[in-house]
Amino acid sequence: MSVKIGSTAGYMYMDMWVLACIIQLGTFSFCRRFLNKNNDPCGRMFDQMTQAARSGQANIAEGVSRHQTSIETEMKLVDVARASINELSNDFSFILMANKQLAWRNDDSNNMNLRSIKPDRAQYSEDILHDMMEHVLRQKERFDPWIESTDLCIAANAMLVLCSRVNSMVTRYLENRLAAFKHTGGFAENMTKERIETQRQQSVDAGAPLCPVCNAPMVKRYAKRGSNQGNAFWSCSKYNETGCRGSRSIK
Repeated sequence: MSVKIGSTAGYMYMDMWVLACIIQLGTFSFCRRFLNKNNDPCGRMFDQMTQAARSGQANIAEGVSRHQTSIETEMKLVDVARASINELSNDFSFILMANKQLAWRNDDSNNMNLRSIKPDRAQYSEDILHDMMEHVLRQKERFDPWIESTDLCIAANAMLVLCSRVNSMVTRYLENRLAAFKHTGGFAENMTKERIETQRQQSVDAGAPLCPVCNAPMVKRYAKRGSNQGNAFWSCSKYNETGCRGSRSIK
């Protein structure tokens, strides 16, 4: 796999990020409508819930933006998003219980209807920021009958369903990224491969000798220790790949 550096806006096309945006918008709306001085006198729950919702979408965006340069950082940030969504889900569960309400069962018609709604495929023009906002708001409208309900029980349950959906999508994403890493490696490994391949081609172009062991092109290296420290010698270009120790002296 070669190293490629491209746009960092890929996350805007992902359903899990679009749903995370809807969760953030829905959480802000829920808190403004249902939290007040009686049940949240210091505004702590408002702050914590809206921050958890923001963390969900923001860490998906930041993590996926690191997709090309650091799989480790990408997976860590996306996993933070998953933890934030779980935290938010627990807050909605608490609110339901505090109002002596329960979560919908899996076979509840509202639950099944919400889970059956799949976001439309994102298609953006060059005016990507404008199109992205329009797309997110249009998708949110499909969930609004539940998440914008004036009934606290319906609104909170709808948010729980969305949190569960995003959690599952993030988990699958992390599993797929881990599987891809096993086959293609990470950014640092591919950078090394790129450099080795470039050195190998430069050696061929410069007429370097072939390895006496495996017949691969040789590259010039310098001894780092011993009596020849600092002296140049020919080394097999496949040393890092196969461990071939073929070498030739440079006269």
